[in-house]
Amino acid sequence: MDPKAFVRLSIGSLGLRDPIAASRSSNTEVDAPSSSWMCEIRLRGFPVQTTPIPFLTSPESATPDPQNIASCFYLEESNLKALLAPRRFHTSTAHLDVSVFKSRQGFHCGISSKKQQIGSFRLQASREWGEGKPVLLHSGWVDISKNKQESAKLAIELHLIVKLDPDPRYVFQFEDETTLSPQIVQLQGSIKQPIFSCKFSRDRRSSGGSDQEIERRERKGWKVMIHDLSGSAVAAAFMTTPFVPSTGYDRVARSNPGAWLIVRPDACGPESWQPWGKLEAWRERGLRDSICCRFHLLPEGGQDGGLLVSEMLISADKGGEFFIDTDRQTPAATPLPSPQSSGDFASVGPVVGGFVMNCRVQGEGKHSKPLVQLAMRHVTCVEDAAIFMALAAAVDLSIEACRPFGRKSRWGTNRHSF
Repeated sequence: MDPKAFVRLSIGSLGLRDPIAASRSSNTEVDAPSSSWMCEIRLRGFPVQTTPIPFLTSPESATPDPQNIASCFYLEESNLKALLAPRRFHTSTAHLDVSVFKSRQGFHCGISSKKQQIGSFRLQASREWGEGKPVLLHSGWVDISKNKQESAKLAIELHLIVKLDPDPRYVFQFEDETTLSPQIVQLQGSIKQPIFSCKFSRDRRSSGGSDQEIERRERKGWKVMIHDLSGSAVAAAFMTTPFVPSTGYDRVARSNPGAWLIVRPDACGPESWQPWGKLEAWRERGLRDSICCRFHLLPEGGQDGGLLVSEMLISADKGGEFFIDTDRQTPAATPLPSPQSSGDFASVGPVVGGFVMNCRVQGEGKHSKPLVQLAMRHVTCVEDAAIFMALAAAVDLSIEACRPFGRKSRWGTNRHSF
């Protein structure tokens, strides 16, 4: 399998200081407890990323943690071409912009009423961004005072480290809806190379009544088997906790989520499985409903507990992205630990964390063909990739499993092979 080139642009080690604060007995301008500091990080073609930023009270000795990553952008070839191409009426290429703001708490329910821009740091994109080599673009302190004439009153310096690192990935796609037992291909430019087949089934033996009657009270017994090109089963996802409506409602609730067990073959015996991860899913109500997916890596030989590595919301209507990335905060604001060994994900050598996988799925009632990206460092053989295909299939099926029970299923018995 040949990987696709990606570049990881990381911004970290953020901190602010007043370089002349040490000569003062106090600094009410910057140290007032009613002030908070944040920065907005922009790169053309990507959503704005917002993160809090600490103000260092001992600027003469403190240095922000160089391992603390605040923001990441993942660039593929098309992104780099767009960034390096001058825009109409502009002769320069795009730039990375880190804008720093100070806000003060107002008196209306504790909501911040003022946001003042203090300054910004800009870094222009250059051809070295597309060379596929590790590059340290900036490291250290820089003066961002917006009004240099007032620097004697308030001088603000920003500390940051900006780096480029190659981050090659394998890209896979399900050729059709998961329930139609599609092939899974690797995308290499315009070439599609078959890698796996996906077999979906639903156990009806333990349920009586018609399909519609069963669907109105529970969804259970679903499973997905991932086979390699020789026909051998190399990974699977089993629905272990039924998706059932919560009392008084027609939806799967956080208090009683449905769950999948993600497994891989056990080398100790034929047709036996080793638990690898657990995916829970439920429906969150709001202005627009979302499906919350929470994934734990399981300890060897166990099906309980485990390490939380991802929890996020996916739009029930539009779909979205499920990912495992220790450098990115989840929408649920869960701090994710950096695994010390990729054995936590697949059986390969040591890593420091960062991007592991992502999966893009469609919303309810839409023709979903999951698109999956895997970090090359987590895949040493085809079997390593298979377990992530099973996880992606479970995420995709959870969108349908969390559909309100009062709605008709988009599944047709003549079309889908159960």
